[in-house]
Amino acid sequence: MVSYWTGPVLFAAIEAVLAQNQEGVVELIMVDNGNPPAVTKELARRAKTEPRLRLVSGHGNIGFTRGCNIGARRAVGRYLLLLNPDCCLGPGAIPALLAEASVLGDHWMLGCRVVNPDGSEQRGSRRALLTPYTALVEAFRLDMLAPRLFRRHRLNHHDDPPPNGTARIPAISGACMMLPAATFHAMGGLDEGYFLHVDDLDLCLRLDRAGIPVYYAPHVEVVHHVSSSRANPVSVEWHKTRGFLRYFWTHFRGPLWFLLWGPLSIGVLARFGIKAMRLLLHSVWQQLFPSQATPPPRARPKYGEHGRTRLQATDYDSTLK
Repeated sequence: MVSYWTGPVLFAAIEAVLAQNQEGVVELIMVDNGNPPAVTKELARRAKTEPRLRLVSGHGNIGFTRGCNIGARRAVGRYLLLLNPDCCLGPGAIPALLAEASVLGDHWMLGCRVVNPDGSEQRGSRRALLTPYTALVEAFRLDMLAPRLFRRHRLNHHDDPPPNGTARIPAISGACMMLPAATFHAMGGLDEGYFLHVDDLDLCLRLDRAGIPVYYAPHVEVVHHVSSSRANPVSVEWHKTRGFLRYFWTHFRGPLWFLLWGPLSIGVLARFGIKAMRLLLHSVWQQLFPSQATPPPRARPKYGEHGRTRLQATDYDSTLK
């Protein structure tokens, strides 16, 4: 896990990992990219009492991909599980993933069903490879205009019926990715040119081009609490925008794709501009009308029998208490 101002769900995510079968979890490496001092202190306290929890901190916010690579280099297990710090594994998830791993061969990557707190499958849980073509179909939802022509060319396939069992698919969500440590290191780890976002799509594409399969296990579930971080949302969107531009420039520079570079670049930058403007307007509205802009607090799911998480706390201080 790599954490940067993750929010109170961080400790629920840690507990969900450590609650798994102890023979399956050799260690949980927590890379602290810069949390509030109280959270770092609590992580250090837990690391002293839990031998499987290893804390790496003091390096500052070096980016998600660099943090993952640092953790992977320190790992001693045969397999790596890259897990977002706002993801809560369901009971028995890791033993189930290990059971799948035992029959997959030497090199592969495995994902699972990533769901929202309400149990619906999250967008991006199952995906096609990101190409200029699938990006345009998804961005403009051409599949809704001509389903027969474009439906199978969508980027996200979470609306499609899930496979009956573990199946090979082009791409999975970076929220939960398991693969042999040897495979991860052979691929050079995550591309550190991505500070945040799009690195998972990049890894899936590189694995595909190397002939290494990616699998999806629909019977294993992880709850992903999006937008739990207190990181600046405009900064997050900018890193995502840079990631998309880097991805297309790195992997699709041939003459055929060059014709799409103009529309793609305009579309990616326009997406950032629209989202940034909405975030800024929302922030201004909250400042001017705080009573109207702030909804009443809602209970979040608590980690339990079905892998849901209910956190009543709204800030770090109340969580640590």
